Amino acid sequence: MFLIRSVVRASLFAACFSTLAVASSPAQGISATSLAPSIATSGTGEAKVTPDRAAVMVNVQTRAATAAAAASENARRTTAVLDALAKLGLPKSQLSTEGYSVNPEMVYGSGQTPRVTGYVATNTVRAETQRPEQAGAIIDAALGAGANLINGLSFFASSIDAPRREAIATAVASARADAEAMARAAGGSLGDLIELTTQGPTVPPRPMYDMSVMARKAESAPTPVNPGDQTVSVFVSARWRFVPR
Repeated sequence: MFLIRSVVRASLFAACFSTLAVASSPAQGISATSLAPSIATSGTGEAKVTPDRAAVMVNVQTRAATAAAAASENARRTTAVLDALAKLGLPKSQLSTEGYSVNPEMVYGSGQTPRVTGYVATNTVRAETQRPEQAGAIIDAALGAGANLINGLSFFASSIDAPRREAIATAVASARADAEAMARAAGGSLGDLIELTTQGPTVPPRPMYDMSVMARKAESAPTPVNPGDQTVSVFVSARWRFVPR
């Protein structure tokens, strides 16, 4: 489905004073083209693209009485997670650390001084694969090796050039069809193209999975994933000369 917005820009002023515009000197900055009646339309085109990449955000979170103990346990479990992902065939270039923190856990009592009850260490690893169908196996392997949070799962395409151009062609054809219909309705015909611009593309992000659901699935059955298709959207705006009968 395409969203079409069309506007007619043809003024009696432009029609009446077109002769004057031709006679004006170039120094005045006025041309016959700028004063001639015109038709402006816009259109949106869409095309589908199949993702060929997937990225999983894996968190390892540990707690201990001291910061050093929390960090040490986190290092042990994160190493186990990375080893498990490497066994799936993911090279180091596709495994990156996205964040690391060690923070105290505080207790706040009414009228009492806040006190530290322990420390939390969190290590976030981004696992990227060129096989989107492998995302479920990545989740299960990470949770099985000691990860306890899955922050998100996203699918994307490495290139959208072909679907983007397909969407542009659709948008331009739609804008031109509207312009022709408007010209006929106004008692004339569509002239030469004056201006054509495009915006986009836009690819809406895929929704993230709920991390608590991920944890439950990993304990019982393999996590199912389906990359599906993504929509590439492009917007164009155009202006044509209107030729009266």
